[in-house]
Amino acid sequence: MNYFRQVLRFALPYKKYGFFSIICNIFYALFSTLSFLALIPVIEILFDKSKRVAQAPVWNGLGGLKDYAMGTFYYNVSQRVQEDEVSALVFICVIVVVLFLLKNLFGYMANFFLTFLRNGVMKDLRDAIYEKLLTLPISYFSEKRKGDTISRITADVNEVERSFLSVLELFVREPLTIIFTIIAMLILSAKLTIFVFVFLPISGFIISRIGKSLKKKSNRAQQENGHFLSIVEETLGSLKIIKGFNAEDTMRDRFQQSTSRLNRILNSLVNRQNLASPMSEFLGVSVIVVILWFGGKLVLIDGTLNAADFVAFLGLSYQILTPAKQISKASYSLKRGDAAAERIFNILHTTSTIVDRPDAIDKASFDENLTIENISFRYEDDDVLKDFSATVPKGKTIALVGQSGSGKSTIANLVTRFYDVTQGAIKVDGKDIRDITKKSLRSLMGLVTQDSILFNDTVRNNILLGKPNATEEEIIEALNIANAWEFVKDLPKGLDTNIGDSGNKLSGGQKQRLSIARAVLKNPPIMILDEATSALDTESERLVQKALENMMKNRTSIVIAHRLSTIQNADQIIVMQRGEIVEQGKHNELLLKEGNYSKLVAMQSFE
Repeated sequence: MNYFRQVLRFALPYKKYGFFSIICNIFYALFSTLSFLALIPVIEILFDKSKRVAQAPVWNGLGGLKDYAMGTFYYNVSQRVQEDEVSALVFICVIVVVLFLLKNLFGYMANFFLTFLRNGVMKDLRDAIYEKLLTLPISYFSEKRKGDTISRITADVNEVERSFLSVLELFVREPLTIIFTIIAMLILSAKLTIFVFVFLPISGFIISRIGKSLKKKSNRAQQENGHFLSIVEETLGSLKIIKGFNAEDTMRDRFQQSTSRLNRILNSLVNRQNLASPMSEFLGVSVIVVILWFGGKLVLIDGTLNAADFVAFLGLSYQILTPAKQISKASYSLKRGDAAAERIFNILHTTSTIVDRPDAIDKASFDENLTIENISFRYEDDDVLKDFSATVPKGKTIALVGQSGSGKSTIANLVTRFYDVTQGAIKVDGKDIRDITKKSLRSLMGLVTQDSILFNDTVRNNILLGKPNATEEEIIEALNIANAWEFVKDLPKGLDTNIGDSGNKLSGGQKQRLSIARAVLKNPPIMILDEATSALDTESERLVQKALENMMKNRTSIVIAHRLSTIQNADQIIVMQRGEIVEQGKHNELLLKEGNYSKLVAMQSFE
């Protein structure tokens, strides 16, 4: 129940709706009880003439409010019975109808106000998870399945709504109904009421035994749900490979194994939950039978309870079964909701390792240089970089080359502070980037990656990502610099053409040029190009390379290159091997050394 309290914290902004719902539930419970109590004088007056009242009661102050109210009611009913018994029956029927109308009206109003609270909590919970996902470091997601994360923000939040939030009304309405009903039962017969409640702990114990394993089973169900969503996500992103390698059967088996496991877990979970309703109903009927036996003795043998009170008591006893049954079912829902909430709060309670220091500054400009000073970086147990140093003066271009796994892309991730260095420091104008706010640091940088990361949106909105308030003229200028306007202008709707999921309506070269245009429009002083042409054909590479050259004019650039032909004009080339610098210099200088760089150039000349 610890997670239930945490979910309720999200309800604080909507507490006024909760307050109105509670007020309405109080009236619901009150009129629900009165609708049964109203039957007592009817039964007594209609079937026992000695109970009829011929004289109106006298008001004796608040202390005699109950007697005055009952006396007035008895007097009015008695008068109508004496005048016309049919008219009296109609009068009583109207009263009962009005009481039930008020009961259901306040029940509806309670749900009406609670709707705003439930949906508001759902919205804020989803917003909080998404906000947390945006703030978590890249390293967090490299260890998690995307499908599991999606499951938490969708299926788990829905489970919280179905379980926790749906029982909020039960936690107010049903206990109030039980309280009012118990008070009425105690007034009618304290002895019979006490006898009845001897059996309730026994019923509660039996029900609690049934639900003990629900949370564990529900947690397993949510985990398996995340697993099969991951398989779906991977399948949709890898259909070409699956079909190309005739792996449909393999993926189908993997998916069906997951859904079969989920099926077995859900069967056990739902069957156990379904046991709550018949079990609680059977226990309730058992209590009613006991009441009939014991109450009948009080009426027929002891004479300490009259028939009318006993009939009303039976009605109240039956009325108390419904909220008791709902509460027992709610306890099962809470078990499932607790498991879902645990998975949600595992994300919300995750501490981000990449955070701004309390005294971090906002840096608005790049004036001198970017320096990398003796940095080392370790991912888990593997050393990725060892004692790496470099200086990038303003307006210059350095290139990082080397075999795959040499640590080139790690430099880009560290400079943009997607990760923090293990040792050493990265500085912008002599200021450690850990002393600069992440937002202002990244505003100084543009990023073009090997994979063109585009969104299922229009060309315009994809390019506006870095500068939302840009004019159409600025967008077209950025597209021209990126050699992209030539194909964008011919699209069916131009800038407003939707480019599909991940931009898949475009070719690889077109997608990469849009990525470059996006970086150009942002117009950052530092540009990081992470193997921006490695996945392109020769013709696309030529167009993209021209776009990159246009973009890098008078701009500080860090270029991570696989194809060495793209970085021959760099001011400095750093050759890396296993996380260390093995050579550095300009293109011609490195060729003369006939070392690692020369070998890389020779290898590519045969490609």
